Amino acid sequence: MMGPAHSLSGAAAWLGVGAAAAAFDRPMPWPVLVVGALICAGAALAPDLDHKSATISRAFGPVSKGLCEIVDKLSYAVYKATRSTADPRRSGGHRTLTHTWLWAVLIGGGASVAAVTGGRWAVLAILFVHLVLAVEGLLWRAARVSSDVLVWLLGATSAWILAGVLDKPGNGSDWFFTGPGQEYLWLGLPIVLGALVHDIGDALTVSGCPILWPIPVGRKRWYPIGPPKGMRFRAGSWVELKVLMPAFMLLGGAGGASALGFI
Repeated sequence: MMGPAHSLSGAAAWLGVGAAAAAFDRPMPWPVLVVGALICAGAALAPDLDHKSATISRAFGPVSKGLCEIVDKLSYAVYKATRSTADPRRSGGHRTLTHTWLWAVLIGGGASVAAVTGGRWAVLAILFVHLVLAVEGLLWRAARVSSDVLVWLLGATSAWILAGVLDKPGNGSDWFFTGPGQEYLWLGLPIVLGALVHDIGDALTVSGCPILWPIPVGRKRWYPIGPPKGMRFRAGSWVELKVLMPAFMLLGGAGGASALGFI
């Protein structure tokens, strides 16, 4: 799928989690619902860091472009080293390592560890990166005609404000994990969810997605999971723009309203 659809699906997924948490008597404070939705929207773009034309590869200028090249080469190297004889030959790493459940768990777990051990500046860095990506995905039309610096300033300002809101007692810095020193441990959850939602979205397209790697499926280790071919669509097609994106908006709105107790 394209970036805006990925971001919308990520935000909708976290709002759905908020609705489920409320149903199980573990409601999210509203700052957690908002911040988690934004992080998830940004994290839903992150797996495409293996693609030089993706939104994330352009979001942070030369830094993200350079990181994109590294991740692409790393993904390609892992693919070549682990492919079975039934897996096709490739010339790049797109839709390999970063499009797996294992990558999602590692990135989300790493973010949680950084948030707990790195203190406020680590939390701010995590928020900044994902808020910039959320702006690029959710407000993509405005972001395209704006300068990168303005988007970065918006991300930095929003990260600072939202971190301050979360730090206030009862606002959710210790949501879900309440033990001493576990503040912000939950930040990894929307990151994992966003990456997995991205993979599921890509699995619906014609190429499928090797979400289950390194678990083999049949004779293939990099099996492209997806529905029957007749149910798949091309990225950017009318199915994505006219059906899925409006559906994500409706589902996200319903999930948010339920999480906040309005329905």
